[in-house]
Amino acid sequence: MKFLRRNTAEQTATVDADEHGDEATRENAAAPTRPKGRPTPKRRESEGKRRGPVPPPPRTQREAFKRMRRNKPERRKAAAERRERMMAGDDRYLMPRDRGPVRAHVRDIVDSRRHLMGLFMPLVLVVFAATLVRTPLVQQVATVFCLALLVTMIFEGTMLGRLVTKRVRAKFPDARDKGISLGWYAFTRAMQLRKLRVPRPRVTPKDINQVG
Repeated sequence: MKFLRRNTAEQTATVDADEHGDEATRENAAAPTRPKGRPTPKRRESEGKRRGPVPPPPRTQREAFKRMRRNKPERRKAAAERRERMMAGDDRYLMPRDRGPVRAHVRDIVDSRRHLMGLFMPLVLVVFAATLVRTPLVQQVATVFCLALLVTMIFEGTMLGRLVTKRVRAKFPDARDKGISLGWYAFTRAMQLRKLRVPRPRVTPKDINQVG
């Protein structure tokens, strides 16, 4: 009986201790926590305060059109900057076919020479205007002239392609560009007027001896 009484007393003490512990826990949870200092702002919150709140999406087409008109000067400025860097030959803004030192060297070879192919577009317009004339003699002369121009362009383009391929192989022996690809690239650039070439020529015909 004494043993049972001792166990009962111990259980009662344990229950009382648990109740007091629970009450202390509830009191600590109910008590307001003291701030330890100003919390560190998150990166998104700090960036949002600097940039301002993000504008909500447009609800109507009219509102979207107004926003486009408001941002039009900025878009024009960005487009002009991209255009200028592309004309300057920056690889980050060039088309994939114009990127790399090999293509830049091909452009220098083409730009350092004068080509009859550069007069192709203006002469085509002249020949087309001549064909509109109903005089048979003018039409015959225009046809012969057009054929002669075509043969000259093929011959000059072939010689230019060989020259470009030879120079590229000498300066870039590890280049994987095919000769046909290099020749065609040089041919299409030589057909364009010098002022319309993209990117802008870096050399002139006076620098022909400097382009290796």
